[in-house]
Amino acid sequence: MWIAIALICLALVIFLLKYVFSPTGPNPFDVDTREPVRPIVFDKKEKKKVLKQGFLTSKVPANLDVIIVGSGIGGLGLGVLLAKVGKKVLVLEQHDRAGGCCHTFTEKGFEFDVGIHYIGDLLEHKPFRCMLDQMTNGQLQWVPLDNPFDQVVLGPPENRRVYPIYSGKDRFPDELKRLFPGEDQAIDEYMRLVKKAGRGIWMLAFLKICPLPVAKFLVYTGLANRLSFFFKMSSRSLTEVVNELTENKDLRAVFAYIFGTYGNIPKDTSFSMHSLLVRHYWNGAWYPKGGASEIAYHMIPIIEKAGGAVLVRAPVNRILFNKANEAFGVSVMKGQEEVHIHAPMIISNAGIFNTYQKLLPKELQAMPAIQEQLGMMKNGEGGLSIFLGLNGTKEELGLDAQNYWVFAENNYDELVEAYSKGEREESARKIPLLFLASPSAKDPTWEERSPGKSTLSLVSFAKYEWFEEWVDDKVANRGPDYKDLKQTFIDTALDVVMDVMPKITRDKIAFVDAGTPVTNNHYIGAPRGEIYGADHGIERFSAKLNATIRPQTPLKNLYLTGQDVFVCGFAGALAGALTCGSVVLGRNLHLDAIGLAKKIKLIKVKDD
Repeated sequence: MWIAIALICLALVIFLLKYVFSPTGPNPFDVDTREPVRPIVFDKKEKKKVLKQGFLTSKVPANLDVIIVGSGIGGLGLGVLLAKVGKKVLVLEQHDRAGGCCHTFTEKGFEFDVGIHYIGDLLEHKPFRCMLDQMTNGQLQWVPLDNPFDQVVLGPPENRRVYPIYSGKDRFPDELKRLFPGEDQAIDEYMRLVKKAGRGIWMLAFLKICPLPVAKFLVYTGLANRLSFFFKMSSRSLTEVVNELTENKDLRAVFAYIFGTYGNIPKDTSFSMHSLLVRHYWNGAWYPKGGASEIAYHMIPIIEKAGGAVLVRAPVNRILFNKANEAFGVSVMKGQEEVHIHAPMIISNAGIFNTYQKLLPKELQAMPAIQEQLGMMKNGEGGLSIFLGLNGTKEELGLDAQNYWVFAENNYDELVEAYSKGEREESARKIPLLFLASPSAKDPTWEERSPGKSTLSLVSFAKYEWFEEWVDDKVANRGPDYKDLKQTFIDTALDVVMDVMPKITRDKIAFVDAGTPVTNNHYIGAPRGEIYGADHGIERFSAKLNATIRPQTPLKNLYLTGQDVFVCGFAGALAGALTCGSVVLGRNLHLDAIGLAKKIKLIKVKDD
């Protein structure tokens, strides 16, 4: 028996070496495509020409190679990767502007970002930075946030504790040790576990891009867990791990504070998932210069240059299949008329639930393989966003380029569970956590674009069920009860803002509005108002699930990209795009991006 096992393992090693070092498909990271940086375009009409190209049949390119449903970063990023190897790609977006959660909107002269608050891991010549540079031909510029980049605020005003979070692999733990004397051992062990678990993420990617029989072998033999500390730790909750490290409740809270970036409370969070976010910001945090819309603005021309297009107001109502159950196109609703568009490959960035439950014919939805995947996933928590337009400069209002994570106390699990289980009117008066950030203070071009004005974005969570009764109402006319409930959430949040940021007073507020889970359902197509896609609980990070939920669906010619393929957030959705691109192109794009980053760094060192 042991000889048989040894032979199987040897065959597996040979296969892995061949797969990793002998790719067959074209490489979008083959050469450095960065160009000299051009001035940022402030003219909104010019940007509109790129970001708001409305759907017309006459605008659909002929002889398409790929159709991508959804222009969020997982779809748009993949479109760029395919365009760079000569594929003619059509990206279809149901909203009136491209970008998904990277889009911006303007109200009363204030520009607001929707989902880009801060991005990590963007040091020069790092693989993630290299990838983004290539995907925008070097035109997307990034500005660092302050250091500390986050402030963790715990407790009520009469017992408030503030803990700054610094970037830097050494400074981050050193500052924690200064804040929590006597906790050196706990902090060092936390750092060790985070580092080791985060490094094991390679196995998650590999399970999704290797042939399915190989993935199943790694899962069912237990090798995936043995070879990757990420999967070894994935079944352990964040609460379990940090509670073993220290008895200090505030330190536990600081270890766990960033759970709001993926939407699960610590006791329901995989420590492995949490490790990815902590590592993501170790080297700092950045914001796109010129605002979040710059991301899509610099990606779309690359798709167009290859003969493709990105068209908005193009709601896909179903995917087309032939008699052999092979995807060969999509149907777009143009008014009351269906427009059929054909391509040999269909890729959905609409999320697993929208794709399988709304875009497939009923008979294909019922397939056991489809139902198996749906049974493994569940919807994430609904998001609540509040947008403030303020009169005054960042100096006058005391705004800076950092974020505030404000918690009612340090017992996150109990606070959020009580909030979620409460009656909606009562819970609206007791928001347990609130993320505060000023996009205008982070962007050095803001003062030139909007002098004398500032913005503040607030984010929390809210149950979809609290707002579900208004989901079918018109967006701008959901009735007085809906407006009253929104206003209660807004007033509660404003009390927190004005306490934490005392220079902001009600007379400075020129505009305020809130986006609820049903708002998210309308604008970004989130089935239950979730902002991070499918739920990121402990079950999401089993090796079996990640070998099953892959870019290649059970239906020929239909693929998935974005957050639900990998993990949530901007970086997670882009990793989903790289993973899907790896499968489609037959090579490991993750390794290709790393390889180009090393080449560029080497050239830089030689030049210096």
